[in-house]
Amino acid sequence: MTSPATTTNDLTTLSGQLRLKVLELYNMAHAGHIGCSLSCLDLMIATLILRKQPDDTFILSKGHAAGALYVCLNHLGEISDDQLQTFYKNGTTLPAHPAPNQHKGIPFATGSLGHGLPIAAGIAHANKLLGNQQAVYVLLSDGETNEGTTWEAAHYAIQQGLDNLVMLIDKNGLQGFGHTADVFGDTADVAKWQAIGFEVVEADGHDIEALVATVDTLRLQTNGKPKVIIAHTVKGKGVSYMENRLEWHYLPMNADLYEQAKADIHDRYLTA
Repeated sequence: MTSPATTTNDLTTLSGQLRLKVLELYNMAHAGHIGCSLSCLDLMIATLILRKQPDDTFILSKGHAAGALYVCLNHLGEISDDQLQTFYKNGTTLPAHPAPNQHKGIPFATGSLGHGLPIAAGIAHANKLLGNQQAVYVLLSDGETNEGTTWEAAHYAIQQGLDNLVMLIDKNGLQGFGHTADVFGDTADVAKWQAIGFEVVEADGHDIEALVATVDTLRLQTNGKPKVIIAHTVKGKGVSYMENRLEWHYLPMNADLYEQAKADIHDRYLTA
């Protein structure tokens, strides 16, 4: 396992290194879902790598960002370098969307949107019944907050007082077929989540240091309210031609674009 990053420079370097790994995976597979993986990577660094306790649970509900999850678990030593090289290949345990029962850090299959929060709420309730102090983190896309099952689970979490549940919404403003505001309205809105009873915090989804502090604060609160961090992010963060571009929800890179993407990440994150 790699030692956790501790300074702002360390965190920037870690983010850059993992972004390069994400690009390598998707280039090797000649596959899409690059933009959405880069969007939420810093949220995973803050929770899965830096603040998840050994018995806590992390669920990536937006399973199309599997590449980001895999590189984080590789950083933690839960997925080997050799296993990482099988991404997207026949017989792999690392398919396009996370598959269950293969790796410790992937307890459930995700990717069919709207299932992550219900599962997370169930685990959080079980933890309450068992009387333990384990937290549950679940990472959703903003488009996923269109799903009815997400809101049903949210009301369940409120009714059961699941203050050991921390939801993170990757709010990049884009979903599969357009801007979220145009598709179904802003369902990742602060006022909406406050109105139904969540403890709500807005955050910069790319400020890892601030995210870690926010997670620390929320995890210790026992006020009977489930929590949500609405994290403002940029789809394709770090790659100039991908940022805020809907098409990079789907497109693969060609050789020239891969080289440009790597150069962008190096210049933004890895230049001293």
